[in-house]
Amino acid sequence: MAMAVEARLRQEKVKKFEDFVDRRLKPDLVNAIAQRDNLFQQQKTFLDLKKNIENLEKNGVTSMRSMVNLGSEVYMQAEVPDTKHIFVDIGLGFHVEFTWQEALQFISVREARLARQIDEYTHLIASIKAQIKLVCEGIRELLQFPAE
Repeated sequence: MAMAVEARLRQEKVKKFEDFVDRRLKPDLVNAIAQRDNLFQQQKTFLDLKKNIENLEKNGVTSMRSMVNLGSEVYMQAEVPDTKHIFVDIGLGFHVEFTWQEALQFISVREARLARQIDEYTHLIASIKAQIKLVCEGIRELLQFPAE
């Protein structure tokens, strides 16, 4: 009788641990990975912008023609008469007009901030994975399985 009660309590603990992993830790891990991927995408966008500005400076481009996506993959030609000023999306739907040098300074500050945020998310992801491993080890011990 005592063995049956003990086995039932052990199964309840295992179920609680499994629920914790499935309902809390795994969604947190998925969310953290998605956030870090978003930061990687922003970092790539700013790197591309930086390269484009440097190419404009190097080649001394003062005007240009380009194809602009209007949405739904519909494009039209656009002419930029003066490329000395550009508009940069600074977040929350706001765009600021910068000179090339101002834009490069803003990009370097933003890249440093993005790198710090990526590091923070990388550490968070590692921490969540460690917690998952720890809980799984606890489940293994409760079930008295040999270590892998």
